[in-house]
Amino acid sequence: MDRLLVLDHPLIQSKLASLRDQRTPKHDFRRLLKELTALMVYEITRDFPVIPAQIETPLETTTGVRPGVPLVLVPILRAGVGMLDGVLELVPWARVGHVGIYRDHESLQPVVYYAKLPDGLAESWIIVVDPMLATGGSVAEAVRLIKESGGTSIRFLCLVAAPEGVALLTRAHPDVPIYAAALDRQLNEHGYILPGLGDAGDRIFGT
Repeated sequence: MDRLLVLDHPLIQSKLASLRDQRTPKHDFRRLLKELTALMVYEITRDFPVIPAQIETPLETTTGVRPGVPLVLVPILRAGVGMLDGVLELVPWARVGHVGIYRDHESLQPVVYYAKLPDGLAESWIIVVDPMLATGGSVAEAVRLIKESGGTSIRFLCLVAAPEGVALLTRAHPDVPIYAAALDRQLNEHGYILPGLGDAGDRIFGT
């Protein structure tokens, strides 16, 4: 678990508790997901590379900073899309790629059905987002595709992680740090996280 960082800020934990609540309606779920994602991105970008830049204030010239490298967001379809606005709220200049993966309900193995990634991944800081890290297969496959396209500086952001998923992703990609709001107890026999928050995609889209 040494590649996992649980973000325990009180605001993050409070919003996560509301997301877990089965009584939270989908419109509140979406809003909370956006707010929670923004708070988490603020935390995980503390070491984002910057470069000095001259700034003209209304009174004089001073020195500030600008982004030092391109930032690329890669949501895993479909639930990862629900986290996108929370990231773009803070970094609207980021580029966005998409990876579509679903988990076969019988084998629990990932199946890729769509991948569209920006150019220049080798020079970019890449954040892969998905609300849940359950078995870990989908995220590991998404990271593999990103690496095949040249990405090297990759981190993964989720709300809730299961120990099984953390272990698999760490074995497959030990160079990828994992950021989560919580490390939950385990997976059930269907591959869902316990206690979890249910199916994030269904709760986001009302399906």
